Amino acid sequence: MLVNDKIWMAQGDLPCCLLLNQANRHGLIAGASGTGKTVTLKVMAEGFSEAGVPVFMADVKGDVTGMADAGTCTNFIRKRMDFFGIKEEEFRFTGVPVRIWDMLGDKGLPVRITISDMGPVLLSRLLGLTDVQEGVLNIVFRVADDQQMLLIDLKDLRAMLNYVAEHSKDYETVYGRVSSASVGAIQRALISVEDQGGDIFFGEPDLDLADWFACAPDGRGYVNILNAAKLIQMPQIYSMFLLWMLSTLFDTLPEVGDPDKPRFVFFFDEAHLLFDDMPKSLTDKIVQVVKLIRSKGVGVYFITQSPSDIPDEVLAQLSNRVQHGLRAYTPAEMKSVKAAAASFRTNPKFDSVEALQDLGTGEGLVSFLDDEGRPSVVERAKVLFPACNMNAASDELMEEVYLEQSNLMLKYGDAVDRESAFEMIIEQNEADAEAERIERAKEEERRRREAEKAEAARQRQLEREAEAERRRIEREIAAAERKREQEAARQAREAEKRAEQKRKARNRAATEAVGTLLSPVFGKTTGKKIARGIFGTLR
Repeated sequence: MLVNDKIWMAQGDLPCCLLLNQANRHGLIAGASGTGKTVTLKVMAEGFSEAGVPVFMADVKGDVTGMADAGTCTNFIRKRMDFFGIKEEEFRFTGVPVRIWDMLGDKGLPVRITISDMGPVLLSRLLGLTDVQEGVLNIVFRVADDQQMLLIDLKDLRAMLNYVAEHSKDYETVYGRVSSASVGAIQRALISVEDQGGDIFFGEPDLDLADWFACAPDGRGYVNILNAAKLIQMPQIYSMFLLWMLSTLFDTLPEVGDPDKPRFVFFFDEAHLLFDDMPKSLTDKIVQVVKLIRSKGVGVYFITQSPSDIPDEVLAQLSNRVQHGLRAYTPAEMKSVKAAAASFRTNPKFDSVEALQDLGTGEGLVSFLDDEGRPSVVERAKVLFPACNMNAASDELMEEVYLEQSNLMLKYGDAVDRESAFEMIIEQNEADAEAERIERAKEEERRRREAEKAEAARQRQLEREAEAERRRIEREIAAAERKREQEAARQAREAEKRAEQKRKARNRAATEAVGTLLSPVFGKTTGKKIARGIFGTLR
């Protein structure tokens, strides 16, 4: 309940009020299950909304949506009214203006962020990567930036991982080694994120946090409720989204110093999910953000079961506290109770350790900062009841809420898949394939021309060889003909010689015969001369 510039939260011996000008110094709502943390959350969020401060909270159990509906006056609340001195006829039960958001594509306004917005560090945390794998993911993001390839959704990241792996040799000297084993491990980790709804969560249009800084027409701040009933079963995505949101607020908001009231309040339910197995680098980042975001007018309130769920460095920054009852059945639990009690300024009227174990539902140890920024003495107090519905809103009312936020549904309702790394890589692959096809065609044409040239050379060689063979054959034929002619001429000469020899032999024989015939008449010598003279003339 807003009273002047403060939210009346609880009543002990003294009223316990959260001052608006101290509300950006963060806070803690803690307590065991069933002790009243959700009611405290609703009362505080109502006060901020009434003061014109927009609020964000996650609806883990499904009952926060009741803030959109007016509460009713039950016997329990009448007793509370009597305790707080509130007159029933003067109190107005009313809901607050709410907007319902959903990361998994249900009825609320879709919440999407891009892979680039998440960044390699948070994404590595989300995927549970090793240091080496995170290094590879950093290289992938750097290459995407240098190549001006937008990483919007998971298919962009998958495409970029494959692209860098395929060109790892080209990037190794500039960015470092990218092993196929690390790329494979990241790809496998993405499957788990997809199964948890990451294919819906990552995309565009991405969330514009300015829409969470809006106020309703009546001046009350909107209570932005993230439907986390299913999301809480996916703690990695839930915690990483909230950490991203906190970091983005820190990175984008301007400095405002210490305003009269926060410009935005962030409630972080189930806070232990953020810090479970948190690497020191991210814990340091959270500590830095929590320390410095105060000056940007943002208040951060963690809701968890025990303060021990939150690292001491963060816990030290949470100045406004409502500690509901804690149960201690073991020495370790007793140690947590004592630590929680020791975090308050002592009130001599009661023992804080005993009080923490004795608190009933709707009671708490309360300490807020005073006007000077000092923690007040702890009060054992009963928390005020909210003006809104204690339970979840009806389906009919939720339909009205969805209808009222239809203008934002026009902005966020339909996913947009513009050109990004996936499409650019496909285009580049197609261009590379076309260039390769053209190169292959050129190579085939070159080879064809070379083959034709080689065939022409072979044909010319064959023709030369055939001509040489023809000439050889002709020469052989001519040589054979000459040899035949020479042989014929020789044989003719030999025949003539033999014929001549035969003729001479005949002549000699005839000469001898005639000489012999003439010898008796002319004498032997004269007869031979006559015979030779006769046959000599016949030669």
